Formats: sequence, C-alpha cells, structure tokens
Amino acid sequence: MSTDSSKYVFNHTMIRVKDPVKSVDFYTKVLGMKLITKSDHSEGKFTLYFLAYVDSIPEDEEEKKKLAFSIPGVLELTHNWGTEKEDGFPYSNGNRDPGRGFGHIAIVVDDIQKACERFESLGVKFVKKLTDGKMSNIAFIADPDDYWVEIIANPKIVGKSPLGSS
Repeated sequence: MSTDSSKYVFNHTMIRVKDPVKSVDFYTKVLGMKLITKSDHSEGKFTLYFLAYVDSIPEDEEEKKKLAFSIPGVLELTHNWGTEKEDGFPYSNGNRDPGRGFGHIAIVVDDIQKACERFESLGVKFVKKLTDGKMSNIAFIADPDDYWVEIIANPKIVGKSPLGSS
C-alpha cells in the first residue's frame, strides 16, 4: 500500500492554555479567528477548542469537526481542567528557560502598523514592538499564557517578504 505525500496538508498546532475563556477571547476578539468547534473529554478531564480563519462555520457538529480537520492553519487550544484555579501555574511557552523549544505562531496581517496600533489599544502585551530592535518589519505579541504570536505583513500586499534580502 502506498500514500501520496503531495496530498498531505499541515493541519493544526496544539498549545495548552490555563484559562480557556481568556484564550478563546484573545484568539477570536484580538486576532479575529473563529471558534470552529469545542470538544469536552470528561474521561481525560480536558477540553479542545479548534480555531481558524474561515469565512463560515457549518451548523452541524460533525461538519464542524470535518472542517477543523481538513483545512490548513488550525489552532488547537487544549485546556486541562482545573489549571485555571492554580495560582502561578504557567505553561512553558518555549521561550523561557527551562525548555527552549517551541517559539511562536505567526499571523499575517493586511497592515502591520495599524494592526499593532489596534493591539496596543486593546491592551495586548507586546514582546517586541515594530520600533524595537533592528527588525522593524515584525512584531511579537503574547497571548494570555505568554505564548508568542509573531505579527507580519502579508507579502502579497506589501510586495516583499518579512525576511528581506540576504
């Protein structure tokens, strides 16, 4: 039996969150994603939230799940029940010691300057503003669990890659 890897699609990334209300609010209201589906798993005491940039979400729950597992660019938030009540409980965001590994997710925006102004007006925590450091074409914000979100301008709109030329 064989499989065609040219048909493979990167579907989703999962991160654990302490407070799902704050996290879902951040990814939907601040970053504009839509919550496709939510799945409670009482046997394991966790809930999964699948979010993405989609135009519409089906009404039927099975169709929502099919959508979540068939498109690229899905973010899965996993909430282990009870963590929201643990004072000082942090998940490792991959950018602090110990455990350097996972670094960030990235969101492409239409106008990076206006997007950053909007984030600032919403009180979003910045890890790196456009004016910080040498790379003035990217910013980093942090979600409620301090996971980093890189903000980059859409190269199809601005006409150049955020990597620049080497």
